[in-house]
Formats: sequence, structure tokens, C-alpha cells
Amino acid sequence: MKISVVGQGDIQVLELSGELDYHSSPELREKLAELTAKQAPKILINLSGVDYMDSSGIATFVEAFQKTKRYQGRFILAELTATVRSVFEIAKLDNIFEIAPTLAEAASRLGSKT
Repeated sequence: MKISVVGQGDIQVLELSGELDYHSSPELREKLAELTAKQAPKILINLSGVDYMDSSGIATFVEAFQKTKRYQGRFILAELTATVRSVFEIAKLDNIFEIAPTLAEAASRLGSKT
């Protein structure tokens, strides 16, 4: 799993690529914990490069989502691959998380001009 964090104004964009599983989720959990500890107002996760995700990936996102909600931040997932989207649908979380079809749509929802 490769994780890069790019700040775009008040939006923190996490670009993920590779497999999000039991072995790689602790690194993502740590990055998200750093952002939520600083109360990043807007967190956008680009999942276009993630070709596999298991339940530990879901758990990592649920934890970060809950922390973000506590301080009234925004947490958006964007560009889910069909495989990743099906994991959210099976877990019945596709209606809980804010999911955008594209990065541009997600940035627009967050008030960015990217």
C-alpha cells in the first residue's frame, strides 16, 4: 500500500494505491489518526488505486469517520473501484459514508475549486 497526503487548502487528500488489508491498514490508521488529532476540517480519500480491501480497511475508515464527525469535520471517499465499492455495499456502509464518483465531484462538495 502506498499512501500520499497532499494538502489543498483546508482539504487533506489521501491518495491510496495497492491493497488495503490487515498488513497495510495500520499505516493508514496512523495517517488518519494524525489528521483527526489535528481536527483536519476536510479529509478526502482517493481510492482509485486500491484494487483490494478487506474488513480491516473498512474498520480503519469507520474509525476515522467517527472521529471526524465528533469535531464536525467532513470525510469523503472518492473514485472507489468496483471491488472496493462492493465491500462497502456488502457491509451496508455505502449509505453511511459520503462517497463521490470522482475527485472533482468530491472537491466540489467540499467547496474546493480543484
